[in-house]
Parts: sequence; C-alpha cells; structure tokens
Amino acid sequence: MTYCLAIKLDEGLVLASDSRTNAGVDYASVYSKMYRFDLHQDRFMVLLSAGNLATTQAVVNQLRRDLENPASMMNLNTAPYLFDAATYVGNVSVSAQQSHSLAMQRSGISTEASFILGGQIQGQPPEIFLIYPQGNAITPSLDTPYLQIGETKYGKPVLVRTMAAGLSLEDAARCALVSLDSTMKSNISVGPPLELMIYRTDSFQVGHYLNFDVSSTFYNDMRNQWCEGIRSAFDRLPRFDWEVPPGVEAVN
Repeated sequence: MTYCLAIKLDEGLVLASDSRTNAGVDYASVYSKMYRFDLHQDRFMVLLSAGNLATTQAVVNQLRRDLENPASMMNLNTAPYLFDAATYVGNVSVSAQQSHSLAMQRSGISTEASFILGGQIQGQPPEIFLIYPQGNAITPSLDTPYLQIGETKYGKPVLVRTMAAGLSLEDAARCALVSLDSTMKSNISVGPPLELMIYRTDSFQVGHYLNFDVSSTFYNDMRNQWCEGIRSAFDRLPRFDWEVPPGVEAVN
C-alpha cells in the first residue's frame, strides 16, 4: 500500500507521495511512486502511482517506450489535452493488468493499480486526474481541489479542514506533508522517504522537488510543531459545566 496526493491551486500544483510498497513485521520495500517524463517544452506531466508494483512499472515503462517510438500514434507528447493523456494512461494500465490477470488471480494477488496524472499543456490550465484501475478518470471539484490514491482515509481530515484553491503553493505543500505524516502514524503500510514536488503555472518545469527521510531536519521540525499545536489546541477546548476551570481549586 502507499499514499499519494495531488493538489490543484490557482498558482499551480503540489504533488506528494510516500515510497513504501510493502510492509510487515520484518520486511519493507522502498520504491519511488513519483514519475517524471522528458517531454516537449510546451508541456509538463508527473505521474503518481498506487497498487500492484509490477503493473505500475509496466505502465511507466510503456509510457516511456511510446515516447521514444516515432511511430507511436499516441503518447504523452502527442496528447492534445491532459484529459487525453489521462485516458491514454488508463488504456495502458488496463492492458498491463489484463496481460497477467489470470496468473495473478490464481495466486490470489490483485493486478489493479491507480494513478494520478498532473501537469499542464501550453494554452491550457494545470490539471490533475485520478485514473482508476478500470481506465476511467476524474478531476477534482472547486470545493475539493485535491485527489488521493492508496491509503487515503488517515490523511484526509487535514485536507478537508484546510484546503482551498486560493491557498499558496507553500502552504499546500506543508499541508500535504502533514497529511502524509498523519497517514504514516496510523498505518505501517505508508512510510518514508517522502517525495514532494511543486509546479508553478506556465513554468513547464519542476519548481521545487524535495525528498524527506526520517532524519530530515525540516520534516522533523514540521512534525513536532504540528503535534505541539494539536496538543495546545486540545488543551484550549471548552470545558463541561461540571469541570473546574484550569488554575481554580475545587471547593469541598
């Protein structure tokens, strides 16, 4: 399992992911879930993945082979809209799943994978698409400007309470890290290193890329301050009528 998150804002995009693909008492494997592609200067795209690792690697490898093949009728460079690129990724994903589905089903293993495609094509606004294992895709709403895949439930509360399209990229990036950290605290199947990417509208290049492990000073400072802030907010919650206010001695 893994957790990936993409946020669409007025200023651009924020994309984040963990790197754990399997977990157990004595075993954990680490693979990047964030894939960048060498595209024409008029476009920028990043793919986040969750699900069966063999499927996700097969999809990414096929996308890269199509980019290198001049005879390819469809690839990330020829898609006229980002939605077309998302549909293309979905078709490649379905094909990769079907090629091994019977053998994997006999072993009780799912071949399903889901993706988030984020980016921009010149003349169009930045967009993000969640691509389901069945190949279809959705985009976020104005009220909910983010998409999640993988282990989504633990990191969602902070997004629901803070996320809005007008948020700065930096604030959204901090929110994404808190969302990932909250998930790691609740589920062993999500773990470091964490990858964070910021893309600014019309730049067609990575604005900032950061990789955080457990020893990262910035990440640990952020996590500690978030925990302290939650404890402080909890201590300031209203008291019940029968409780003695803090600092006042009870009357016998």
